[in-house]
Amino acid sequence: MAEIKEECGVFGIYDLDGNEVAPSIYYGLTSLQHRGQEACGMAVSDTNGPIGNVKYHKDLGLVSEVLKEDTIRKMNGDIGIGHVRYSTTGASVAENAQPLVLSYIKGSLALAHNGNLVNTHELKWELIQSGAIFHTTTDSEVIAFYIARERVHSKTVEEAVLKTAKKIKGAYGLVIMSPRKLIGVRDPYGLKPLCLGKRGNAYVLASESCALTSVGAEFIRDIEPGEMVTITRDGVKSDMSLAGAKRAHCVFEYIYFARLDSTIDGVKVYDARIRGGKSLAKSYPVEADLVTGVPESGVPAAKGFSEESGIPFGFAFYKNSYIGRTFIKPTQKERESSVHLKLSVLESVVKDKRIVLVDDSIVRGTTIANLIRMLKDAGAKEVHVRISSPPFLHPCYFGTDVPSNDQLIAARHSTEEICKMIGADSLGYMQSDYLEGMAGGLPICKACFDGNYPMEIPDENNLQKDFEIHKV
Repeated sequence: MAEIKEECGVFGIYDLDGNEVAPSIYYGLTSLQHRGQEACGMAVSDTNGPIGNVKYHKDLGLVSEVLKEDTIRKMNGDIGIGHVRYSTTGASVAENAQPLVLSYIKGSLALAHNGNLVNTHELKWELIQSGAIFHTTTDSEVIAFYIARERVHSKTVEEAVLKTAKKIKGAYGLVIMSPRKLIGVRDPYGLKPLCLGKRGNAYVLASESCALTSVGAEFIRDIEPGEMVTITRDGVKSDMSLAGAKRAHCVFEYIYFARLDSTIDGVKVYDARIRGGKSLAKSYPVEADLVTGVPESGVPAAKGFSEESGIPFGFAFYKNSYIGRTFIKPTQKERESSVHLKLSVLESVVKDKRIVLVDDSIVRGTTIANLIRMLKDAGAKEVHVRISSPPFLHPCYFGTDVPSNDQLIAARHSTEEICKMIGADSLGYMQSDYLEGMAGGLPICKACFDGNYPMEIPDENNLQKDFEIHKV
C-alpha cells in the first residue's frame, strides 16, 4: 500500500531450439506486473527469418489487457523481449510504452529499459547536434537512438552497446534484441536488478528471479553490476569492462519493490523484510495486543516485528484485489475513496485492541492517515505506526518515484509532528544504520534517506535550460 512506485520491469528470452517465445514473455511480464502497471509490450523476432522483421505490440494497460491471446498468437519467433512500465520520466501515453523498436541501416534493434539516467539532457543535445534525432522525451529513447547511431560505426551490436553504456550515467537494467542476439546490461553500481536463467536450451533475462520461476527457468545467477552479457547460438558471453569498484544496490528492492519470492544479489527478499521488522521491534518497542501489516507491502515486516516482540500477528484488513489502480484516479478525493474501496477493516479483529500497524514508507502521509482513521473507527483503542524505512528526505533520480522535497512530509515536519498529523499514538521509522543488515550486508544506495548519492547529480534545471536554448 506504499505511495511510491518503481519504474519498470524487463524480460528477454532466446530459445536456441527455435521454439516460440511469445507465451513465455507474456508469463514473465505477468510475474513482473508489480513493477509497473501503466503500460506494457513485447517485441519478437525469428532468428532464421529476414533481418529486421520484428513483430511488436504495446499499449497502456496491464499485461492481460494489452497482450491478448490473438495478439500473442501472431508474435512468431524464437527471440524476444518485454516490458512493464510505470512512468517516472515521460508522459503516461501509449507512445512511451516499451519495448522501443528501431530500424536502421545495419538492421533492427528492440530495447527495454528499467531505471533513470541523470545525464539525459546532455545526451539529447549531443544526438541532436549529430543529426541522429530531432526530439525525444524519455531516457529509454535516448539510449536506443545512441546505440543505433553507434552501431553504424561499430563492427558488432555489442560494441555499440558498450560505447553507449560508457556515455550514459544513472541506473539501468537493459535487455536488447538484435536480429541474432539477446543482450543484457546492468549499470556499474547495480542500482537496478537483472538476472539470468535457463530453461532447456533457452536463456532468459529478467528484472527478478520470480519471472524465471514463472516460465519454468532455472536461476543461473545475477548479472553483475557493470556487466554486459550477450546470448547467441554459441551460448552466453560476459563482458565486465563497464564494472567499477563502487556498488550501490537500491535498498527499496528489499523494502518494497521486489516480489516476496524473488532473490536479488544473493539476498532473499522475504528474509530481508522479516529482518527489517525485527529491527523495528528492537528500536521501537511498544505494549500492544496485535501486530498487523498494510497489505501487501507491510505484511512481512509486521511478521518480523511480531516474531521479535512476541506480540501476536494478525490480519486487520481485507484487500479487494479486483478494484482498479488508485493512482489513475483523477483527483485526490477520488484516490482517497479508492483506499476505502480497496481495503476494509476486520472489525472483530481490531475492536478494543492496541494495534501496531506496519508499513514500508510514508511519503505524503495521506494513505497512512486514512488507514489509522479506519482502524479507530472500527474500535481500535490505539494505533502505533512502525515504518520499515527511514524518513524520505531527498528525491530519487534513479527510477523510483520519490517526489520533490516540498511533497515529502518528513522533509518539512519532525517525527513527532507527523505522528500527530496522521493520528497515530506513536510513530517509529527504521533507523538508517540497520538498512545494510536488512539487505544482507550489501552495499546499498539510500540517498532518498540521507542525500548521499552514489554518483554526481548534474543540475537538471541548468541542463534543461541549455537544452531549450539549443534545441532545433
